[in-house]
Amino acid sequence: MRTKISVVGAGNVGATVAQLIAYKELGDVVMVDIIEGLPQGKALDLLEAGPVEGYDSQVSGANNYEATADSHIVVITAGIARKPGMSRSDLITTNANIVRAVTEQVVKYSPEAYLIVVSNPLDAMVHLTKHVSGFPKNRVVGQAGVLDSTRFRTFIAQELNVSVEDTQAFVLGGHGDTMVPLPRYSTVAGIPITHLLPQETIDRLVQRTRDGGGEIVNLLKSGSAFYAPGAAVVQMVEAIVKDKKRVLPCTAYLEGEYGLRDIYFGVPVKLGAGGVEQIIEIELTADERAALQASAKEVADTIQLLKL
Repeated sequence: MRTKISVVGAGNVGATVAQLIAYKELGDVVMVDIIEGLPQGKALDLLEAGPVEGYDSQVSGANNYEATADSHIVVITAGIARKPGMSRSDLITTNANIVRAVTEQVVKYSPEAYLIVVSNPLDAMVHLTKHVSGFPKNRVVGQAGVLDSTRFRTFIAQELNVSVEDTQAFVLGGHGDTMVPLPRYSTVAGIPITHLLPQETIDRLVQRTRDGGGEIVNLLKSGSAFYAPGAAVVQMVEAIVKDKKRVLPCTAYLEGEYGLRDIYFGVPVKLGAGGVEQIIEIELTADERAALQASAKEVADTIQLLKL
């Protein structure tokens, strides 16, 4: 029997996640969305690509959660994007209601599932998902740092005209303007970029990484990024399905690590068959730690708006 993976939300991110899971044959995919016909149509389209791409994963769509029963992994992408005139608290309230309802249904039909949350504001939505699900911390994780890091890696590779395969980068903290890219831990073939690039260039790349999502939104005019976010989610799915023990920056629940407690926050974790199997603490300079604390305060303030 193949692994069953459900994707809640059949928009651009959800559809990209489903596509890549099928292409990589990580399992059979169920797409769920409230819009009648949308998940069914996209699922059928993906299924019909199988003979060309050479994958046998089954892809189906549904408007109910019964179809997701006994999923091993559930990816939650449901929610709305922030619109003009909408405050941060408005976005939180709206998406919190959506994510709460989704989580209740997911837990009802897949009580042993691993949950990967993509909905924004990310850190707060992962926190809410854990609270509503009652799942242990290792089975609820957020996708943010993988995306932020891949953006940083892309910019580093472009700047140095080297392969992205040889670049590594770490981005910690909340998924937003206060994220903390770490140049000292970002390398090309093991060489820290602090040895390869002047500080002003590094500062520019760090800022572009922080603005990465907004840059794409501004270019698209309508909508937001989905190819890179989708690929980032699937890297996490693959780590769990194949028990790869990948060390990836993810939004995980902290209980004293990095001096933080009772908060979902972006840190390096070991991701395997047991979900978040270990939180890895790295040495930080005073400036890096201060930046991380500032990011944590913003995340904590956002979580407070949930009034849990």
